[in-house]
Amino acid sequence: MLYFLPNDDILYDALLKRDPQWDGRAYVTVRTTGIFCRLTCPARKPKRENCSFHDTVGACLEAGFRPCKRCHPMAAGGEVDPMVQTLLTQLEADTSRVWREADLSKMGFDPSTVRRSFKRRYGMTFLEMARHSRLRDSFDSLSEGARVIDAQQDAGFASASAFREAFARLLGLAPAAFSKQALLRADWIETPLGSMIAVCDASNLHLLEFVGRKALPGELKKLWQGANGSLGFGRFAPTDQIERELQAYFEGTDARFQTPLALHGSAFTKDVWRALRDIPAGQTRSYGALACDLGRPQATRAVARANGANQIAIVIPCHRVLGADGSLTGYGGGLWRKQRLIELERQYLG
Repeated sequence: MLYFLPNDDILYDALLKRDPQWDGRAYVTVRTTGIFCRLTCPARKPKRENCSFHDTVGACLEAGFRPCKRCHPMAAGGEVDPMVQTLLTQLEADTSRVWREADLSKMGFDPSTVRRSFKRRYGMTFLEMARHSRLRDSFDSLSEGARVIDAQQDAGFASASAFREAFARLLGLAPAAFSKQALLRADWIETPLGSMIAVCDASNLHLLEFVGRKALPGELKKLWQGANGSLGFGRFAPTDQIERELQAYFEGTDARFQTPLALHGSAFTKDVWRALRDIPAGQTRSYGALACDLGRPQATRAVARANGANQIAIVIPCHRVLGADGSLTGYGGGLWRKQRLIELERQYLG
C-alpha cells in the first residue's frame, strides 16, 4: 500500500497535541486563514470544522492554500532553530570540546530549552551528541592504530576509567576488546540523520546501526562473540560500498542497495527481512499486511519481533512498517528518524 492517512479525528487530536510523529507526513489546511501547517505548528489551533488534512505539501498547494510562516511546512524537516544551528556549528568546529550546561548558559542559552530542542529534533540532547562526537574522534584514532591512552586524550577524557565506561556504554565493548587485523571491522559512517556504525568482513555487511541505538552495544557484543573476539577497527570494501550507496540514497538519486549482506537470524526472521526489502521506497506496509505477504496472516506479532531484530538499518527498511492505523510505531533508531526517512522517500515515488 501507499502511505495513507488515518481519519480526521485522529489527525485533529494529533494537531491539538502537536504530535511530532506526524510531522512531514500529514498537513492541515485551515479554511478561515487560507494557510496550511505542520501538525506541530505552534500557532493557536483552529476549530475542527475549519480543518482538512492532506498527506503532501503538493496537495495543500493544489487546494489553494499558502504555507504557514511559523512552522514552514515546505522546508524538509522544518527550519532549524537558530539556537540549534549555532550549537551544531560550534560542535562541528571542535568535536573534542567537553561541553557542560554551564557553557550553554555562558552563550545565553537556557540549558533546559537546549535539552528539549535537541531531544525533539534529534532524539538526543546536545550534551549526548557532543559526547558521541568525542567518542567518534577516539574511534578514528584507534582505527589508525593509536594507543588507547592517546585516543582517550584526543577525545577529551581526563580519566581512563571514564573513557572506558563511555566507550563500552556506547559500543558494548571496552577499547581493548577490539583486535588488530580482525575478521570483522567496525567503522563510522556519517549521514544526514546522524552517525552510523558499519561492521563488515571482507565480503559482507553484518551490521549498520545508528549510534546511540539502545540495542547497538548488545549487537556488537554478539558479533564479537560470534567471531571469537576477532572484531577490530577499520573497514573492508563493503564498508566503502555501503557508504557510497547511503550517500546516493540521502541525495535522492538512488534507493537501491547492492552491498552483500550477512544476515544473522532464524529462517523466519530472514524471510521477514527479505519481505521488507521488497517494499519499494516511498511505500509502507502494516505488520499485518507484511504477515499476509508472507502467507502467515496470524503471525503479526512474530513479524513485529523480526522487524525489531533487524540490525541493518535503512538497507533492510524496517522503517517502512507502520501501525494498522498508519501511525508510527517503535523504531530502534528513534521515531524522529523513522519519520524523516518516510518523508525523504516520498521523492522516490516517481
